[in-house]
Amino acid sequence: MCQLLAMSSNKPAAVDFSFAGFAERGGRTGEHKDGWGIALHTPNGCRLYTDYLPSIHSPLAAQFKQSPIKARNVVAHIRKATQGRVSLENSHPFTRELWGQTWSFAHNGDLQLFDPNPSLYAPWGDTDSERAFCHLLSGLALRFDSPPERHVLYAAVETLAGEIAAYGTFNFILSNGDLLFAHCSTDLHYVVREYPFSVAHLIDCDLSIDFSRHNHLDDRIAVIATHPLTSNEAWTRLEAGALKLFVNGEEVGAAPARDAEFRLAMCY
Repeated sequence: MCQLLAMSSNKPAAVDFSFAGFAERGGRTGEHKDGWGIALHTPNGCRLYTDYLPSIHSPLAAQFKQSPIKARNVVAHIRKATQGRVSLENSHPFTRELWGQTWSFAHNGDLQLFDPNPSLYAPWGDTDSERAFCHLLSGLALRFDSPPERHVLYAAVETLAGEIAAYGTFNFILSNGDLLFAHCSTDLHYVVREYPFSVAHLIDCDLSIDFSRHNHLDDRIAVIATHPLTSNEAWTRLEAGALKLFVNGEEVGAAPARDAEFRLAMCY
């Protein structure tokens, strides 16, 4: 199946180190050769890059590794097609507008017989993943006319994710540039990088980085991936059926927001 990568950070940060190892799984250390993509939620909006070429052969992927863009939330995907042809419109992540915000979504899995009735959002391609994204956002839009409190949104996403997961494997990442949701059906892991920073070694290529030389004492970055990207960090595996919420590089769960800075009213 596909591979997922995501990042939540308390400050704009580059994801080039993690992406370097992740991209190797798109045809060199993994069999995911049917396209790739990345959505970067920056202070100036969401920037989406997708390609139907394998990430190891994609000039766009090579350009991204050479000129990384800093973002607070990132959603990335490399595809092994199970439903839908290999094409640009079927490459994840997918994006849509809801409540004046750009939401990005990527899915790893296979949703057999999932074909909901058309609603407020319609897919442009022919994947089960995009159908699930449109169904999820439609469900949120029908429930709420405006952004709800964080814990209320969490409960709604959890309910909709459970309904969709009944059709098969539904590992996904969902973000609006402020909040980042990670749902696990089978495989999803995360690590939080914060002080004291250390050296990390990628599994998929011969590359290491000393984070203490590139980060400030108050930096905090959560990285989520289908499988761990590094060999010497303490990655946490999510339980099947778990929904995690990350804000500013911290796993916050379903707890109500502590103050106004966490409200969904912020637009990107």
